Formats: sequence, structure tokens, C-alpha cells
Amino acid sequence: MIILRRLFKLVVYFLGSIVLYLFFAILLSVIPVNTATKNCSDTCVDIYILSNGVHTDIVVPLKTTIHDYSTQLNPKLVKEHKNYNFASIGWGDKGFYLNTPTWAELKFSTAFNALFYLSDSAMHVSYYEKLTENELCKKISIPAESYKKIIETINQSFTADDNGNFIPIPHAHYGSNDVFYEAESSYSLFKTCNTWTNNVLKAGNLKACLWTPFDKGIFYHYTN
Repeated sequence: MIILRRLFKLVVYFLGSIVLYLFFAILLSVIPVNTATKNCSDTCVDIYILSNGVHTDIVVPLKTTIHDYSTQLNPKLVKEHKNYNFASIGWGDKGFYLNTPTWAELKFSTAFNALFYLSDSAMHVSYYEKLTENELCKKISIPAESYKKIIETINQSFTADDNGNFIPIPHAHYGSNDVFYEAESSYSLFKTCNTWTNNVLKAGNLKACLWTPFDKGIFYHYTN
């Protein structure tokens, strides 16, 4: 009986923790920050927030007068060479990124390590010729000053070598237009890929959530 009671308590604590996590995830997602953001009227840069339904990326131009990513994130590292104009950049758990190309291949050990700070992180960069706005792809025209802050924040997430070059992960691809790089920090329940995207938007003084682990929280502030 004692064992059953302890097991019951553990189950209750576990389910209660999930409920609390989801409650605060929803609550803090709908609380906005940077609500005084003004529309860009001069020297604007178009960026995108892109989601696959779960994970979000920040999409930036490969080359502007403010920053040139065409050499820093070399498109020639991908399998298919095209006239790419945009780089879609996301941060996430390295084990999840590299070992789980589809949800069907997700392992318990990979998920556990990702949620509890037990593995490294990686940057995923995909290249596009153009993007089309839809419910999972939102364009934002932002001032040059905001773009500078966004680029600075994104670059701090990449691991660099002694010469300041980002470090690609050899032979790591999902398809013909993407590449992975080594990254800083660790993934967890409280710092997810979407938390990273939200923090990048915050750094640029753009509309964002107070905190969110989900893509829906970010898009909420760009559709309402």
C-alpha cells in the first residue's frame, strides 16, 4: 500500500506539473512586450517569422547594407546551389535536430535529454530564393536599428572558432537547401526553439511574448 500511495503521489505531482507548465505557457504567451513598437517608415528591412507548425525560425536577407550573411553563412555548404536570397535561422537541441528528422523517429532518450539540459544545441540554417506569406510565415518590416540588434543576438547563438567563423556540423542536412552549425547554450523546458525566437524579437524591440515555449504564442501577437 505504501508503494502504491507513493506511486499515486508521483503521478499526481507529474500531472500537476504538466498542467502548471501549460497554464503559465499560455498565460505568459498572451502577455505582450514591446507594445509601443512603431511601424517602419524609413530604411526598413523585411524579415520573416517562419514556422513548421511546431518550431519557429527567424528569416533574414542574406545580404543587406547593414549585414552580409552570404559569406558568414555560406550557401555553398548546402547540397543544391541556387540564387538564394534568404537565410532561415533557428536554434534548438542538437540531438533532437540531428537524430529526429521526423516525429516518428523521436526517442525517449532524445526528448529527455533535450528537456532537462542534458545535451548540446545547434543552429539550423535553411536557404530560400523567396518566401510567401501565409498563416505560418509572417513578414515584418523593421527599422535598421532593430535589425542590427536582431543580427547581433542571432550571431551570439552561434559557436565561433578562434577567427570568429561559425562552425558547421559536417554532413548534417535535412534536405538540399540546409546546413547545421554548432551553437551556444542548452535546450530545456524553459528555453525552447520558440523561446529563442521570441528572445530574438525582444532584442530587436519587436512585438513578442513575455515568455513562450510554443510557436502559437509568437504568432498570436502578429495576427491580433
